[in-house]
Amino acid sequence: MKCFELSNGVQIPAIGFGTYKAAEGDMADVIRTALEAGYRYFDTASFYQTEEYIAKAVRDSGIDRKELVIATKAWKTEMGYENVRQAFHQSLERLDTDYIDLYLIHWPLRSPEDADWAQIDAETWKAMEELYREGKVHAIGLSNFLPHHIENLLGCCEITPMLNQLEIHPGHMQEAAVCYCREKGIFVQAYRPVGRGQLFEDVLLKHLAEKYGVSVPKLCLRYEYQRGFASIPKASQKEKMVENLNIFDFEISNTDLYQIDTMPPLGWSGEHPDRERV
Repeated sequence: MKCFELSNGVQIPAIGFGTYKAAEGDMADVIRTALEAGYRYFDTASFYQTEEYIAKAVRDSGIDRKELVIATKAWKTEMGYENVRQAFHQSLERLDTDYIDLYLIHWPLRSPEDADWAQIDAETWKAMEELYREGKVHAIGLSNFLPHHIENLLGCCEITPMLNQLEIHPGHMQEAAVCYCREKGIFVQAYRPVGRGQLFEDVLLKHLAEKYGVSVPKLCLRYEYQRGFASIPKASQKEKMVENLNIFDFEISNTDLYQIDTMPPLGWSGEHPDRERV
């Protein structure tokens, strides 16, 4: 698996496995299938309620913990210095591990009306820095943070965030946030990387997928990889898992990359950290 390197030298696979909205049914079976398909990066969060499923699947697989990269996130209700330290240890327990590879603050605001968000973020980040220094987490970062949220942290932090998860896919590339992160040395990881099906009928993407002999999701993931993003797609069937993982057998031309770059807005989830969901 090809990897990207974070600012502190930690390597993360270019393609991971997302577990959002996957707590129904026997999720452990799905994760075991993903392990069999070759995934070694798993993205979860306390809010997803999938941490225990990951722990069970990893135990059953017999795969050495050191071969895996596990990312989890502190939810809005777990922010603040004491809260996030407690939440971190609860995640450790649910994941049945003694360290976490990547720990993130899930959202910068607890709600759009959160007047104290800047102070709460700073207190939360201070605890994250301590957990990192204690060796309990190998890298720390953010999710859904926009430039003004990150500026607040950079004004008081001792350790710059190493990664920021953003909704990234063709038709929603968040150029301002991406450029800002890259200027600050913060790696950007794409969640919702294929737009959850909303991109599948786009004329351009269908045309290019046919041209390269791939599916639209595989085209999207390859596009994101060539633009320097790691991605965390979801899938429940092994065939789709394998397809999403194996994006390295073709290359999109520069002309076609530019066509995707300049697509009109498409497929946004409606989630924005500063506003009510659309």
